[in-house]
Amino acid sequence: MSNDQLIRETLAELEAVGNYARLRQFTQHGRHSVYAHSVSVAALALRIAERMPGAVDYRSLVRGALLHDYFLYDWHVKDKSRPNHALHHARLALENARRDYDINDIEADIIGCHMFPVVPTPPRTKEGWIVCMADKISAAGETVKRR
Repeated sequence: MSNDQLIRETLAELEAVGNYARLRQFTQHGRHSVYAHSVSVAALALRIAERMPGAVDYRSLVRGALLHDYFLYDWHVKDKSRPNHALHHARLALENARRDYDINDIEADIIGCHMFPVVPTPPRTKEGWIVCMADKISAAGETVKRR
C-alpha cells in the first residue's frame, strides 16, 4: 500500500466516526488548518520512517500523527480554561482521541508526547519520536510560509 493510500484510508476511518472532520475548521499555523497540518505531519512521518532502521508500526504511526492535534478548539481564541495551549493541548488531544476512537499504546504515546521538549515527557516509542520530529519540521515550515 502506498503512503498516500494509507493516509487516505486512515482519514476515511477517522472521519466515519468521532469529530475528525471538525479539524478542517480550526487554523493551526498560518493559513493551514489543523486537518491539513495533521495530514502533512503524517506524510512526513512516513517519509522519515522509511529511512529509519528497524520495524515501525506504520498504521499506528499514521493514526497517531493524524490525531496528534485532535484538541477540537480554536487555540487562537483566548479562553481562561486553556491558559497555555502549547503545554496542555497534547493531553486534551489524547483525551478526545480516547473518547472517540480505540487508541493503542503507540498512538497514545504519539499523541500525548508530541510536544516534547516543550513538555518534559519524551516519547517512549520509535513512532512517537518520528511524529515528534515531523510535527516540529511541519510546524516550522508552515509558520515560515506564513511570513
